[in-house]
Amino acid sequence: MNKQQLKQIIDVAAGRVPADIVFKQAKIIDVYQAAVLEGDVAVVNGVIAGIGGDYEGKVSYDLQGKYLAPGLIESHIHVESSYVTPEEFGRLLVPHGTTTVLADPHEIVNVLGLKGLDYMLEAARGTALDIRYMLPSCVPATNMENAGAVLTAEDMLQPMKDQVVDGLAEFMDFPGVIQGQDAILDKLLVAKNHGKRIDGHAPMVFAKDLNAYAAAGITNDHESSTIEELQDRIARGMYAFLREGSVTQNLRTLIKGVTVNNSHRCVLVADDLQAASILEVGHLDNSIRICIEEGLETIRAIQMATINAAQCCQLPDRGAVAPGLKADFIVFSDLEKFAVEETYIDGVLVAKNGEYLPELQKVSTENVQSSVHIDQFHSAQLQMHLTSDKARAIEVVPKEALTNKAVVSVQRDASGDFIYDAHQDVTKIAVIERHHNTGNVFVGLLKNYGLKKGAIGLSIAHDSHNLIVTGTNDTDMTVAVEALKELGGGVVLVNDQEVIGQLALPIAGLMSDLTGVEVAQQEAIINQLAHEELGISTEVDPIMTLGFMSLAVIPSLKITDLGLVDVTKFEIVPVSVED
Repeated sequence: MNKQQLKQIIDVAAGRVPADIVFKQAKIIDVYQAAVLEGDVAVVNGVIAGIGGDYEGKVSYDLQGKYLAPGLIESHIHVESSYVTPEEFGRLLVPHGTTTVLADPHEIVNVLGLKGLDYMLEAARGTALDIRYMLPSCVPATNMENAGAVLTAEDMLQPMKDQVVDGLAEFMDFPGVIQGQDAILDKLLVAKNHGKRIDGHAPMVFAKDLNAYAAAGITNDHESSTIEELQDRIARGMYAFLREGSVTQNLRTLIKGVTVNNSHRCVLVADDLQAASILEVGHLDNSIRICIEEGLETIRAIQMATINAAQCCQLPDRGAVAPGLKADFIVFSDLEKFAVEETYIDGVLVAKNGEYLPELQKVSTENVQSSVHIDQFHSAQLQMHLTSDKARAIEVVPKEALTNKAVVSVQRDASGDFIYDAHQDVTKIAVIERHHNTGNVFVGLLKNYGLKKGAIGLSIAHDSHNLIVTGTNDTDMTVAVEALKELGGGVVLVNDQEVIGQLALPIAGLMSDLTGVEVAQQEAIINQLAHEELGISTEVDPIMTLGFMSLAVIPSLKITDLGLVDVTKFEIVPVSVED
């Protein structure tokens, strides 16, 4: 901003010159005092100049008593989990009132390294949504898996110097932080020395361990699943992120721990949200409605998606309707129903009645395709060599990324391979390394996913995003893996050696080049086939649930291309359980 622009804002605020736009007769949501003010909102050069007075403008909009609130701010999300590009992601979110997102691109960076970040930065320029990126902190997430890239502290220096990132994204290697490991300290210091904030990821971390994690300078955590975790984090000066995603849905539980005294340290986030979910229920607007349903005052819920988020994310230029701030706001009619009617970014109308208005401009994805490299894979690698009639199995927990550690009775053939039993909800699950043609394959067991026949395979296997496949037989699992190779990544359903459904995700094996609506339609077909043809439990999301089974930074038991990981101990354990 130059002196002339500053003078103009002051003149408009004082009423000496007309504003560019004036919103008349607004009920202004005052997030500072949890109150409603009545009056005008004057905007000049995309900035709010004044509120409450009777302002004149070159253009006036009479809101006729409708509510005007700050634009919603998403503090932690992964664009790639929507399965669409950043441009499409913006088209999906903006009509729901979201004007800013803080995105962690660690999915694509785990596949392609900093080349993936460069693509995401360029693509974000093609949407009205302000997509701001955090720099992935843990690539790979652990040393118990192979990712497509490795990001060291030295690799992180240039993006920080170039000011293309807002901070260091969720630090998933919480044991490394707590233990003060040397390489971890180097990464933390990169952020600290550049004055950047550090996001957290600390599931089921308590007491002195949580003290150590917070003392490292980590300012928030989105992995709370209990009220105790929420309260522990707030007590240590951290912001508690209350998550409502497509699979991990903790909001209704955690909202019961939000009080008048601690709500200012609570922030609404989505983390992982599919395009289909956005189109069906919304984004942060849906989280606000859930808060209202659970008995929280509407304005307090709005605070958790606006001013609280802005303060947590160190964005002093937004998060409220006040003089000097960005003219990012939403318009709605009913305080209880909270249905966003209009979205403005920098004072410009960008969405109305569910429709995104700006023209979409997409960048080329040619350099971020062709990411599936499994030339050494063969079906014999899916055979298990069990040495006991008891085995460890990953037990699915519906609507959670968390899993349980189960011990199941198994049948084995003469060579020790697992024999599928239709009366027992246990199937093989395999992770196939897809980045470097290493030929790494590890096979374990999955319980309570509900698969009754065939196989399902994905190239979305958090966080290293190798191929992951589960099935009742090796033949269908092999067909699924080979089909993923031909697709260049995506989702494949197989039954009786035939592909019965697929969703191509050619961009890093994570995202489609289709529109959000088209992706949601294909996803709906995949889900229907998975439930009706393959028998996968209706209690789980077929795609995202399976993709979380390799997320070796969320307890309790997960699988990678290197083995079965006991996340509570952060070590690889055998599948067979010996007496």
